[in-house]
Amino acid sequence: MNSTELCAKYLKVEKLPTMWCPGCGNGIILQAILRAVDESPEAKEKFVFVSGIGCSARAVNYMDFDCIHTNHGRAIPFATGIKMADPSLKVIVLSGDGDCASIGGNHLIHACRRNIDLTVICMNNSNYGMTGGQFSPTTPVGYQTKTSVYGSYEPVFDLCRLTESAGATYVARGATYFPVQMKDMIRKAIAHPGLSFVDCVSDCPSLFGRLNRLGDAAEMMLRWKDRLVSVRQAEKMSPEELQDKVVWGEFVNRADRKEYTVVYAENIARAKESLNE
Repeated sequence: MNSTELCAKYLKVEKLPTMWCPGCGNGIILQAILRAVDESPEAKEKFVFVSGIGCSARAVNYMDFDCIHTNHGRAIPFATGIKMADPSLKVIVLSGDGDCASIGGNHLIHACRRNIDLTVICMNNSNYGMTGGQFSPTTPVGYQTKTSVYGSYEPVFDLCRLTESAGATYVARGATYFPVQMKDMIRKAIAHPGLSFVDCVSDCPSLFGRLNRLGDAAEMMLRWKDRLVSVRQAEKMSPEELQDKVVWGEFVNRADRKEYTVVYAENIARAKESLNE
């Protein structure tokens, strides 16, 4: 399916163009999401998209699905309620690194702990783009933002390690530099029966790129060619060699935990049985 057909099938074309800046990686990520949905055996009516606040969250404004645009950092609780109300739905959370890892970080941890069947997609551009370019939990040390004019001094959150340790059963990192592979990860995440997390490394040329003199959108994209290393490559590299590198690929894909709505239904059944005894 070409891009025009994809837009006509899954987007509200009357609302285009988007509010994203030229060169923003969110458009590439959105296309990967729509292509993953198109390859899914699930009917379009079975998908629900939930977003919080930020540039990434505005994606639901253009998507021709059942969508809900929620409070800052609260997309996962809303998504959890939808999934609990109807476990047959495919509920996908669209979030940014600030929305997901900062104000919404605790919700992310507990969704992973429960292993509820949500697909959480983080559009990770290393700053709070929509509110002016402040530093976020994923801003690399030393990089400038509007609130770290002398360089960010806080250690970076590795969201894949975080979600893996919290209990997510599918964890992957994609990048706008590898859109086809990123689409495949999202497709697997949607199909996976449990909490799936996909960290989508992206670019913000208008704020993060400009403040750090990283060039235009194309130049920022090409920088990933040298920084991205696959999981297999990383296994053969020393910690020193991995400095300033970003590891991408699948980190976790396990099926040894029951999904939360299944466990919940089993407990309800046991409670009803005990009442009848």
